[in-house]
Amino acid sequence: MLGGVFKKVLLVLLVVVVIQNWGKIERVFNPSQVVSQQIRASARVTLYATEWCGYCKQIRRFLDQKGIPYEVFDIEKDAQARKAYEALGGGGIPFVAVNGTLIRDYSPEKIMAALE
Repeated sequence: MLGGVFKKVLLVLLVVVVIQNWGKIERVFNPSQVVSQQIRASARVTLYATEWCGYCKQIRRFLDQKGIPYEVFDIEKDAQARKAYEALGGGGIPFVAVNGTLIRDYSPEKIMAALE
C-alpha cells in the first residue's frame, strides 16, 4: 500500500519537473526551432497590430516564446504608428517588418526565414 502512494508521488513530481523544464526539453528534441543568440541580437522586428486582433496576439506569443525582441505599435491608438503602417503599404493586420522584409499575415515560417 505504501509503495503505491510512493509511486504516485514520484509520478506527480516527475510531471512537475517536466512542466517546469518544458522549454529546455523541447530544445533537445526540436533544435531547429531554437533561435540563435546571433539572430536575436540582430533582429529588427516591428509589429503593427490592434488590441482586438487574434492573429496579432498569436504573433506576440510566438515572438515571446522564441525570445525574439520586437516593437509593437497599435495602429488604432497611435496616429504616428498608423502613418508608418500606411507608408509601408498597410494592407491588413497583423503586419510585421522583419529586418526589412514585410510580412502581411500570420506566418511564423516567414518571420523565421526573414530573421536568417
